Amino acid sequence: MSHFTDLAHQFIDGEWKPGSGSWDIIDFNPYTGEKLASITVATAGEVDRAYRAAERAQAAWAETNPYTRRLVFERALRIVEDREAEIAETIVAELGGTRLKAAFELHLAKEFLREAIQLALRPEGRILPSPVDGKENRVYRLPVGVVGVISPFNFPFLLSIKSVAPALALGNAVVLKPHQNTPICGGTLVASILEEAGLPAGLLNVVVTDIAEIGDALLTHPIPKVISFTGSDKVGRHVATVCAQNFKHAVLELGGNSALIVLDDADLDYAVDAAVFSRFVHQGQVCMAANRILVDRSVEAEFTEKFVAKVKTLRVGDPADPATHIGPLINSQQAESVDGAVEQAVAGGATALLRGTIEGNLVSPSVLAGVPADAPVLAQEIFGPVALILPFDGEDEAVRIANDTPYGLSGAVHTADVERGVRVAKRIHTGMIHINDGTVHDEPIVPFGGEKHSGIGRLNGDAMVEAFTTQKWISIQHGRSRFPF
Repeated sequence: MSHFTDLAHQFIDGEWKPGSGSWDIIDFNPYTGEKLASITVATAGEVDRAYRAAERAQAAWAETNPYTRRLVFERALRIVEDREAEIAETIVAELGGTRLKAAFELHLAKEFLREAIQLALRPEGRILPSPVDGKENRVYRLPVGVVGVISPFNFPFLLSIKSVAPALALGNAVVLKPHQNTPICGGTLVASILEEAGLPAGLLNVVVTDIAEIGDALLTHPIPKVISFTGSDKVGRHVATVCAQNFKHAVLELGGNSALIVLDDADLDYAVDAAVFSRFVHQGQVCMAANRILVDRSVEAEFTEKFVAKVKTLRVGDPADPATHIGPLINSQQAESVDGAVEQAVAGGATALLRGTIEGNLVSPSVLAGVPADAPVLAQEIFGPVALILPFDGEDEAVRIANDTPYGLSGAVHTADVERGVRVAKRIHTGMIHINDGTVHDEPIVPFGGEKHSGIGRLNGDAMVEAFTTQKWISIQHGRSRFPF
Protein backbone atom coordinates (compact mmCIF):
# COMPACT_ATOMS: atom_id res chain seq x y z
CA MET A 1 0.00 0.00 0.00
CA SER A 2 2.83 2.41 -0.81
CA HIS A 3 0.45 4.83 -2.50
CA PHE A 4 -1.02 5.57 0.94
CA THR A 5 2.31 7.07 1.99
CA ASP A 6 2.61 8.95 -1.32
CA LEU A 7 -0.81 10.54 -0.75
CA ALA A 8 -0.33 11.29 2.97
CA HIS A 9 0.18 15.04 2.51
CA GLN A 10 -1.72 18.27 2.27
CA PHE A 11 -2.36 19.48 -1.28
CA ILE A 12 -2.31 23.28 -1.38
CA ASP A 13 -1.75 25.48 -4.43
CA GLY A 14 -0.55 22.54 -6.49
CA GLU A 15 2.05 21.44 -3.93
CA TRP A 16 2.16 18.21 -1.89
CA LYS A 17 3.52 19.04 1.57
CA PRO A 18 3.08 17.89 5.15
CA GLY A 19 0.85 20.03 7.34
CA SER A 20 2.49 22.26 9.92
CA GLY A 21 0.24 21.28 12.84
CA SER A 22 1.71 19.77 16.00
CA TRP A 23 0.08 16.33 15.70
CA ASP A 24 -0.75 13.64 13.17
CA ILE A 25 -3.96 12.09 11.93
CA ILE A 26 -3.32 8.34 11.77
CA ASP A 27 -5.11 6.51 8.98
CA PHE A 28 -5.93 2.91 10.03
CA ASN A 29 -7.34 -0.08 8.18
CA PRO A 30 -10.52 -0.67 10.24
CA TYR A 31 -10.39 -4.45 9.68
CA THR A 32 -6.73 -5.29 10.34
CA GLY A 33 -5.86 -2.28 12.51
CA GLU A 34 -2.81 -1.77 10.27
CA LYS A 35 -1.52 1.80 10.10
CA LEU A 36 -1.87 2.94 6.49
CA ALA A 37 -0.44 6.44 6.81
CA SER A 38 0.04 9.35 9.14
CA ILE A 39 -0.66 12.89 8.02
CA THR A 40 0.46 15.96 9.96
CA VAL A 41 -2.65 18.11 10.31
CA ALA A 42 -3.20 21.36 8.45
CA THR A 43 -3.45 24.48 10.61
CA ALA A 44 -5.86 27.40 10.26
CA GLY A 45 -3.01 29.19 8.48
CA GLU A 46 -2.90 26.43 5.86
CA VAL A 47 -6.68 26.58 5.45
CA ASP A 48 -6.20 30.29 4.76
CA ARG A 49 -3.45 29.53 2.21
CA ALA A 50 -5.70 26.97 0.52
CA TYR A 51 -8.60 29.39 0.23
CA ARG A 52 -6.34 32.18 -1.06
CA ALA A 53 -4.81 29.86 -3.66
CA ALA A 54 -8.32 28.86 -4.71
CA GLU A 55 -9.40 32.49 -5.03
CA ARG A 56 -6.31 33.38 -7.12
CA ALA A 57 -6.76 30.44 -9.49
CA GLN A 58 -10.53 30.79 -9.88
CA ALA A 59 -10.67 34.01 -11.89
CA ALA A 60 -8.82 32.57 -14.91
CA TRP A 61 -10.68 29.26 -14.62
CA ALA A 62 -14.07 31.02 -14.75
CA GLU A 63 -12.90 32.74 -17.97
CA THR A 64 -11.74 29.42 -19.45
CA ASN A 65 -13.98 28.16 -22.25
CA PRO A 66 -16.32 25.55 -20.72
CA TYR A 67 -15.51 23.21 -23.63
CA THR A 68 -11.89 23.35 -22.44
CA ARG A 69 -12.83 22.94 -18.77
CA ARG A 70 -14.74 19.76 -19.48
CA LEU A 71 -11.66 18.06 -20.97
CA VAL A 72 -10.25 17.78 -17.42
CA PHE A 73 -13.22 15.65 -16.37
CA GLU A 74 -13.03 13.52 -19.51
CA ARG A 75 -9.41 12.72 -18.62
CA ALA A 76 -10.28 12.19 -14.94
CA LEU A 77 -12.91 9.64 -15.96
CA ARG A 78 -10.33 7.75 -18.04
CA ILE A 79 -7.84 7.80 -15.15
CA VAL A 80 -10.47 6.37 -12.76
CA GLU A 81 -11.28 3.66 -15.31
CA ASP A 82 -7.57 2.83 -15.76
CA ARG A 83 -6.89 2.78 -12.00
CA GLU A 84 -10.15 1.13 -10.99
CA ALA A 85 -8.54 -1.95 -9.40
CA GLU A 86 -6.12 0.15 -7.36
CA ILE A 87 -8.86 2.56 -6.21
CA ALA A 88 -11.05 -0.40 -5.20
CA GLU A 89 -8.15 -1.78 -3.07
CA THR A 90 -7.85 1.63 -1.42
CA ILE A 91 -11.57 1.69 -0.56
CA VAL A 92 -11.35 -1.83 0.89
CA ALA A 93 -8.26 -0.98 2.96
CA GLU A 94 -9.12 2.52 4.20
CA LEU A 95 -12.81 2.23 5.00
CA GLY A 96 -13.40 -1.50 5.26
CA GLY A 97 -15.68 -1.49 2.23
CA THR A 98 -16.49 -4.91 0.80
CA ARG A 99 -15.59 -5.71 -2.82
CA LEU A 100 -19.24 -5.22 -3.76
CA LYS A 101 -19.36 -1.85 -2.03
CA ALA A 102 -16.13 -0.68 -3.66
CA ALA A 103 -17.52 -1.61 -7.09
CA PHE A 104 -20.80 0.20 -6.30
CA GLU A 105 -18.96 3.35 -5.16
CA LEU A 106 -16.68 3.35 -8.21
CA HIS A 107 -19.60 2.83 -10.60
CA LEU A 108 -21.38 5.88 -9.16
CA ALA A 109 -18.18 7.98 -9.06
CA LYS A 110 -17.74 7.36 -12.80
CA GLU A 111 -21.37 8.30 -13.46
CA PHE A 112 -20.87 11.58 -11.59
CA LEU A 113 -17.70 12.34 -13.54
CA ARG A 114 -19.66 11.75 -16.77
CA GLU A 115 -22.27 14.21 -15.51
CA ALA A 116 -19.57 16.77 -14.58
CA ILE A 117 -18.44 16.73 -18.22
CA GLN A 118 -22.01 17.72 -19.21
CA LEU A 119 -22.37 20.26 -16.40
CA ALA A 120 -19.64 22.51 -17.74
CA LEU A 121 -22.06 23.49 -20.54
CA ARG A 122 -25.26 23.53 -18.47
CA PRO A 123 -25.47 27.13 -17.19
CA GLU A 124 -27.67 29.28 -19.43
CA GLY A 125 -28.34 32.99 -19.36
CA ARG A 126 -31.76 34.52 -20.01
CA ILE A 127 -33.19 37.68 -21.49
CA LEU A 128 -36.28 38.85 -19.60
CA PRO A 129 -38.89 41.42 -20.63
CA SER A 130 -39.00 44.81 -18.90
CA PRO A 131 -41.91 47.17 -18.12
CA VAL A 132 -39.56 50.01 -19.16
CA ASP A 133 -39.44 50.90 -22.86
CA GLY A 134 -36.05 50.31 -24.50
CA LYS A 135 -34.69 48.26 -21.60
CA GLU A 136 -33.06 44.88 -22.10
CA ASN A 137 -32.73 42.62 -19.03
CA ARG A 138 -29.98 40.02 -19.16
CA VAL A 139 -29.60 37.39 -16.45
CA TYR A 140 -26.19 35.73 -16.32
CA ARG A 141 -25.33 32.47 -14.53
CA LEU A 142 -21.89 32.81 -12.98
CA PRO A 143 -19.74 30.60 -10.74
CA VAL A 144 -20.07 31.48 -7.05
CA GLY A 145 -16.27 31.65 -6.78
CA VAL A 146 -14.85 29.32 -4.14
CA VAL A 147 -16.67 26.35 -2.63
CA GLY A 148 -15.73 24.56 0.60
CA VAL A 149 -16.51 20.82 0.54
CA ILE A 150 -16.60 18.63 3.66
CA SER A 151 -17.04 14.93 2.91
CA PRO A 152 -17.93 11.94 5.14
CA PHE A 153 -16.27 8.56 5.81
CA ASN A 154 -18.86 6.16 4.39
CA PHE A 155 -18.65 6.86 0.63
CA PRO A 156 -15.70 9.28 0.67
CA PHE A 157 -14.46 8.86 -2.90
CA LEU A 158 -17.93 9.21 -4.40
CA LEU A 159 -19.19 11.96 -2.10
CA SER A 160 -16.08 14.12 -2.53
CA ILE A 161 -16.22 13.79 -6.33
CA LYS A 162 -19.97 14.41 -6.23
CA SER A 163 -19.52 18.01 -5.01
CA VAL A 164 -15.94 18.72 -6.14
CA ALA A 165 -16.28 17.81 -9.83
CA PRO A 166 -19.51 19.79 -10.50
CA ALA A 167 -18.26 22.82 -8.56
CA LEU A 168 -15.07 22.82 -10.66
CA ALA A 169 -16.89 22.07 -13.93
CA LEU A 170 -19.11 25.12 -13.32
CA GLY A 171 -16.05 27.38 -13.04
CA ASN A 172 -15.41 27.47 -9.29
CA ALA A 173 -12.36 26.59 -7.23
CA VAL A 174 -12.62 24.21 -4.27
CA VAL A 175 -11.11 23.57 -0.86
CA LEU A 176 -11.89 20.01 0.23
CA LYS A 177 -11.69 18.68 3.77
CA PRO A 178 -12.12 14.90 3.89
CA HIS A 179 -13.17 13.02 7.04
CA GLN A 180 -10.27 12.24 9.39
CA ASN A 181 -10.93 8.48 9.00
CA THR A 182 -10.74 8.60 5.19
CA PRO A 183 -8.21 11.29 4.23
CA ILE A 184 -6.95 9.38 1.17
CA CYS A 185 -10.17 8.11 -0.50
CA GLY A 186 -12.05 11.28 0.39
CA GLY A 187 -9.26 13.76 -0.23
CA THR A 188 -5.79 13.32 -1.61
CA LEU A 189 -6.70 10.48 -4.01
CA VAL A 190 -9.31 12.76 -5.62
CA ALA A 191 -6.74 15.57 -5.85
CA SER A 192 -4.10 13.31 -7.43
CA ILE A 193 -6.57 12.13 -10.09
CA LEU A 194 -7.61 15.68 -11.01
CA GLU A 195 -3.99 16.88 -10.95
CA GLU A 196 -3.07 14.07 -13.36
CA ALA A 197 -6.09 15.03 -15.49
CA GLY A 198 -4.61 18.50 -15.97
CA LEU A 199 -6.60 20.61 -13.51
CA PRO A 200 -4.58 23.84 -13.09
CA ALA A 201 -2.82 24.31 -9.73
CA GLY A 202 -4.75 26.03 -6.96
CA LEU A 203 -8.22 25.09 -8.22
CA LEU A 204 -8.53 22.09 -5.91
CA ASN A 205 -6.87 22.15 -2.51
CA VAL A 206 -7.13 19.38 0.08
CA VAL A 207 -6.68 20.10 3.78
CA VAL A 208 -6.51 17.07 6.05
CA THR A 209 -7.25 18.37 9.51
CA ASP A 210 -9.63 18.38 12.45
CA ILE A 211 -11.89 20.82 14.29
CA ALA A 212 -9.59 20.35 17.30
CA GLU A 213 -6.88 22.08 15.23
CA ILE A 214 -8.73 24.65 13.08
CA GLY A 215 -12.05 25.22 14.86
CA ASP A 216 -14.50 26.76 12.39
CA ALA A 217 -11.83 28.29 10.13
CA LEU A 218 -13.07 26.31 7.14
CA LEU A 219 -16.57 27.79 7.54
CA THR A 220 -15.88 31.33 8.75
CA HIS A 221 -13.16 32.17 6.23
CA PRO A 222 -14.27 35.15 4.11
CA ILE A 223 -13.44 33.58 0.73
CA PRO A 224 -15.82 30.62 0.26
CA LYS A 225 -19.36 31.55 -0.75
CA VAL A 226 -20.87 28.05 -0.53
CA ILE A 227 -20.16 25.16 1.83
CA SER A 228 -21.23 21.68 0.71
CA PHE A 229 -21.35 19.42 3.76
CA THR A 230 -22.23 15.74 3.97
CA GLY A 231 -22.39 14.19 7.43
CA SER A 232 -24.47 13.99 10.59
CA ASP A 233 -27.39 16.28 11.39
CA LYS A 234 -25.68 17.31 14.65
CA VAL A 235 -22.63 18.69 12.81
CA GLY A 236 -24.87 19.88 9.95
CA ARG A 237 -26.81 22.10 12.35
CA HIS A 238 -23.53 23.71 13.45
CA VAL A 239 -22.38 24.17 9.84
CA ALA A 240 -25.70 25.78 8.89
CA THR A 241 -25.58 28.14 11.88
CA VAL A 242 -22.01 29.29 11.26
CA CYS A 243 -22.68 29.68 7.51
CA ALA A 244 -25.79 31.80 8.18
CA GLN A 245 -23.85 34.02 10.58
CA ASN A 246 -21.25 34.55 7.85
CA PHE A 247 -23.71 35.00 4.94
CA LYS A 248 -22.68 31.80 3.23
CA HIS A 249 -24.94 29.37 1.46
CA ALA A 250 -24.88 25.86 2.97
CA VAL A 251 -25.85 22.74 1.04
CA LEU A 252 -26.42 20.04 3.64
CA GLU A 253 -26.73 16.31 2.95
CA LEU A 254 -27.39 14.84 6.39
CA GLY A 255 -28.47 11.64 8.12
CA GLY A 256 -31.62 9.63 7.70
CA ASN A 257 -33.96 7.25 9.48
CA SER A 258 -35.63 5.88 6.39
CA ALA A 259 -38.56 3.48 6.40
CA LEU A 260 -39.02 0.59 3.98
CA ILE A 261 -42.76 -0.16 4.00
CA VAL A 262 -44.11 -3.60 3.11
CA LEU A 263 -47.85 -3.39 2.33
CA ASP A 264 -50.17 -6.40 2.63
CA ASP A 265 -50.07 -7.14 -1.12
CA ALA A 266 -46.26 -6.99 -1.53
CA ASP A 267 -44.12 -9.71 -3.12
CA LEU A 268 -42.56 -10.81 0.18
CA ASP A 269 -39.50 -12.63 -1.17
CA TYR A 270 -38.60 -9.60 -3.25
CA ALA A 271 -39.33 -7.19 -0.37
CA VAL A 272 -37.02 -9.25 1.87
CA ASP A 273 -34.20 -8.99 -0.68
CA ALA A 274 -34.70 -5.23 -0.99
CA ALA A 275 -34.86 -4.76 2.78
CA VAL A 276 -31.77 -6.86 3.53
CA PHE A 277 -29.69 -4.97 0.97
CA SER A 278 -31.08 -1.57 2.05
CA ARG A 279 -30.23 -2.23 5.69
CA PHE A 280 -26.93 -4.10 5.50
CA VAL A 281 -25.05 -2.67 2.49
CA HIS A 282 -21.72 -1.21 3.70
CA GLN A 283 -22.42 -2.53 7.21
CA GLY A 284 -25.44 -0.21 7.44
CA GLN A 285 -23.20 2.88 7.33
CA VAL A 286 -25.39 4.56 4.71
CA CYS A 287 -27.50 7.68 5.25
CA MET A 288 -30.24 6.23 3.01
CA ALA A 289 -30.28 2.82 4.75
CA ALA A 290 -33.62 1.26 5.65
CA ASN A 291 -33.27 1.99 9.36
CA ARG A 292 -36.86 0.88 10.02
CA ILE A 293 -38.67 -1.92 8.22
CA LEU A 294 -42.43 -1.45 8.49
CA VAL A 295 -44.52 -4.53 7.71
CA ASP A 296 -48.31 -4.91 7.50
CA ARG A 297 -49.38 -7.10 10.42
CA SER A 298 -51.16 -9.54 8.08
CA VAL A 299 -47.80 -10.53 6.51
CA GLU A 300 -45.51 -9.75 9.45
CA ALA A 301 -44.89 -13.36 10.56
CA GLU A 302 -44.06 -14.62 7.07
CA PHE A 303 -41.91 -11.60 6.19
CA THR A 304 -40.02 -11.73 9.49
CA GLU A 305 -39.24 -15.42 9.16
CA LYS A 306 -37.89 -14.96 5.62
CA PHE A 307 -36.00 -11.80 6.57
CA VAL A 308 -34.22 -13.40 9.54
CA ALA A 309 -33.38 -16.48 7.46
CA LYS A 310 -31.78 -14.32 4.78
CA VAL A 311 -29.85 -12.17 7.28
CA LYS A 312 -28.42 -15.36 8.82
CA THR A 313 -26.80 -16.15 5.45
CA LEU A 314 -24.81 -12.88 5.38
CA ARG A 315 -21.07 -13.40 5.81
CA VAL A 316 -19.26 -11.11 8.22
CA GLY A 317 -15.50 -10.73 7.97
CA ASP A 318 -12.58 -9.62 5.85
CA PRO A 319 -13.80 -6.98 3.36
CA ALA A 320 -11.06 -8.02 0.92
CA ASP A 321 -12.68 -11.47 0.59
CA PRO A 322 -15.20 -11.28 -2.31
CA ALA A 323 -17.57 -13.59 -0.36
CA THR A 324 -17.91 -11.10 2.52
CA HIS A 325 -21.21 -9.19 2.77
CA ILE A 326 -20.48 -7.26 5.96
CA GLY A 327 -17.08 -5.81 6.78
CA PRO A 328 -15.95 -3.69 9.75
CA LEU A 329 -17.44 -0.44 10.98
CA ILE A 330 -15.16 2.54 10.46
CA ASN A 331 -13.80 2.64 14.04
CA SER A 332 -14.23 1.22 17.52
CA GLN A 333 -16.43 4.11 18.73
CA GLN A 334 -18.96 3.31 15.99
CA ALA A 335 -18.83 -0.41 16.74
CA GLU A 336 -19.39 0.16 20.46
CA SER A 337 -22.12 2.72 19.87
CA VAL A 338 -24.06 0.33 17.59
CA ASP A 339 -23.66 -2.53 20.07
CA GLY A 340 -24.78 -0.21 22.88
CA ALA A 341 -27.90 0.84 20.96
CA VAL A 342 -28.94 -2.83 20.60
CA GLU A 343 -28.18 -3.51 24.26
CA GLN A 344 -30.33 -0.54 25.32
CA ALA A 345 -33.22 -1.57 23.02
CA VAL A 346 -33.25 -5.14 24.37
CA ALA A 347 -33.07 -3.88 27.97
CA GLY A 348 -36.03 -1.61 27.13
CA GLY A 349 -38.21 -4.52 26.01
CA ALA A 350 -37.32 -5.20 22.36
CA THR A 351 -36.88 -8.84 21.28
CA ALA A 352 -33.64 -9.77 19.52
CA LEU A 353 -34.56 -12.27 16.79
CA LEU A 354 -30.85 -12.15 15.98
CA ARG A 355 -28.31 -10.70 18.41
CA GLY A 356 -25.11 -9.55 16.76
CA THR A 357 -21.72 -10.00 18.36
CA ILE A 358 -18.87 -7.51 18.34
CA GLU A 359 -15.29 -8.52 17.55
CA GLY A 360 -12.87 -5.66 16.99
CA ASN A 361 -14.69 -3.36 14.55
CA LEU A 362 -16.73 -6.25 13.13
CA VAL A 363 -20.34 -6.16 14.27
CA SER A 364 -22.57 -8.97 13.07
CA PRO A 365 -26.24 -8.30 12.27
CA SER A 366 -28.98 -7.83 14.84
CA VAL A 367 -32.68 -8.01 14.04
CA LEU A 368 -35.03 -6.49 16.62
CA ALA A 369 -38.81 -6.90 16.84
CA GLY A 370 -41.34 -5.79 19.44
CA VAL A 371 -39.54 -2.47 19.81
CA PRO A 372 -41.47 -0.21 22.23
CA ALA A 373 -42.82 2.95 20.58
CA ASP A 374 -40.75 5.19 22.87
CA ALA A 375 -37.46 3.30 22.42
CA PRO A 376 -34.57 5.70 21.67
CA VAL A 377 -33.36 3.30 18.95
CA LEU A 378 -36.41 4.22 16.83
CA ALA A 379 -35.53 7.92 16.82
CA GLN A 380 -31.82 7.68 16.00
CA GLU A 381 -29.88 6.95 12.86
CA ILE A 382 -28.18 3.62 13.51
CA PHE A 383 -25.02 3.62 11.42
CA GLY A 384 -24.54 -0.12 11.63
CA PRO A 385 -25.98 -3.57 10.89
CA VAL A 386 -29.14 -3.41 13.01
CA ALA A 387 -32.62 -3.98 11.55
CA LEU A 388 -35.83 -2.95 13.31
CA ILE A 389 -39.04 -4.67 12.22
CA LEU A 390 -42.17 -2.70 13.11
CA PRO A 391 -45.72 -3.97 12.41
CA PHE A 392 -48.55 -1.68 11.32
CA ASP A 393 -52.28 -2.04 10.67
CA GLY A 394 -53.17 -0.47 7.31
CA GLU A 395 -51.71 2.33 5.21
CA ASP A 396 -52.60 5.22 7.51
CA GLU A 397 -50.66 3.73 10.40
CA ALA A 398 -47.72 2.93 8.10
CA VAL A 399 -47.59 6.58 7.04
CA ARG A 400 -47.85 7.81 10.64
CA ILE A 401 -44.99 5.57 11.81
CA ALA A 402 -42.83 6.38 8.77
CA ASN A 403 -43.27 10.12 9.44
CA ASP A 404 -42.65 9.81 13.18
CA THR A 405 -39.00 10.87 12.95
CA PRO A 406 -37.09 14.14 12.68
CA TYR A 407 -35.45 12.81 9.50
CA GLY A 408 -36.72 12.60 5.91
CA LEU A 409 -34.09 11.35 3.49
CA SER A 410 -35.14 8.22 1.62
CA GLY A 411 -37.68 5.40 1.82
CA ALA A 412 -39.39 2.62 -0.10
CA VAL A 413 -42.88 1.16 -0.50
CA HIS A 414 -43.51 -2.44 -1.60
CA THR A 415 -46.88 -3.32 -3.11
CA ALA A 416 -48.44 -5.20 -6.04
CA ASP A 417 -50.29 -1.99 -6.99
CA VAL A 418 -47.78 0.61 -8.17
CA GLU A 419 -50.23 3.54 -7.96
CA ARG A 420 -51.18 2.54 -4.42
CA GLY A 421 -47.46 2.68 -3.65
CA VAL A 422 -47.22 6.17 -5.15
CA ARG A 423 -50.23 7.36 -3.11
CA VAL A 424 -48.53 6.15 0.10
CA ALA A 425 -45.16 7.57 -1.00
CA LYS A 426 -46.65 11.03 -1.55
CA ARG A 427 -47.77 11.12 2.10
CA ILE A 428 -44.31 10.45 3.49
CA HIS A 429 -42.25 13.52 4.35
CA THR A 430 -39.02 12.60 2.64
CA GLY A 431 -36.83 13.96 -0.14
CA MET A 432 -36.66 10.65 -2.03
CA ILE A 433 -38.73 7.46 -2.00
CA HIS A 434 -38.75 4.38 -4.19
CA ILE A 435 -41.60 2.03 -5.16
CA ASN A 436 -40.76 -1.69 -5.22
CA ASP A 437 -37.05 -1.15 -4.71
CA GLY A 438 -34.47 -0.54 -2.03
CA THR A 439 -33.88 2.74 -0.18
CA VAL A 440 -30.24 3.21 -1.28
CA HIS A 441 -30.10 4.99 -4.64
CA ASP A 442 -28.26 7.87 -6.21
CA GLU A 443 -28.28 8.98 -9.84
CA PRO A 444 -26.44 11.83 -11.56
CA ILE A 445 -29.41 13.96 -12.69
CA VAL A 446 -32.14 13.43 -10.08
CA PRO A 447 -32.55 15.99 -7.25
CA PHE A 448 -30.82 14.25 -4.33
CA GLY A 449 -31.44 15.44 -0.77
CA GLY A 450 -33.65 15.37 2.26
CA GLU A 451 -36.42 17.07 4.18
CA LYS A 452 -36.55 17.98 7.89
CA HIS A 453 -33.27 17.18 9.70
CA SER A 454 -31.97 15.28 6.67
CA GLY A 455 -30.68 18.42 5.04
CA ILE A 456 -31.13 21.63 3.09
CA GLY A 457 -30.89 21.93 -0.66
CA ARG A 458 -30.36 19.34 -3.37
CA LEU A 459 -27.44 18.02 -5.38
CA ASN A 460 -27.18 16.33 -8.82
CA GLY A 461 -28.19 17.54 -12.27
CA ASP A 462 -29.77 20.99 -12.43
CA ALA A 463 -29.53 21.21 -8.64
CA MET A 464 -25.73 21.39 -9.02
CA VAL A 465 -26.12 24.51 -11.17
CA GLU A 466 -28.43 25.93 -8.50
CA ALA A 467 -25.97 25.08 -5.69
CA PHE A 468 -22.69 26.21 -7.26
CA THR A 469 -23.62 29.20 -9.44
CA THR A 470 -25.24 32.54 -8.79
CA GLN A 471 -27.42 34.82 -10.95
CA LYS A 472 -26.54 38.33 -12.00
CA TRP A 473 -28.93 40.83 -13.57
CA ILE A 474 -27.39 43.23 -16.08
CA SER A 475 -29.77 45.69 -17.70
CA ILE A 476 -29.15 47.85 -20.75
CA GLN A 477 -31.17 50.98 -21.44
CA HIS A 478 -31.26 51.29 -25.23
CA GLY A 479 -33.30 54.50 -25.15
CA ARG A 480 -32.92 57.17 -22.48
CA SER A 481 -34.39 56.90 -19.00
CA ARG A 482 -36.34 59.86 -17.63
CA PHE A 483 -35.29 60.79 -14.11
CA PRO A 484 -37.70 62.78 -11.92
CA PHE A 485 -34.98 65.22 -10.82
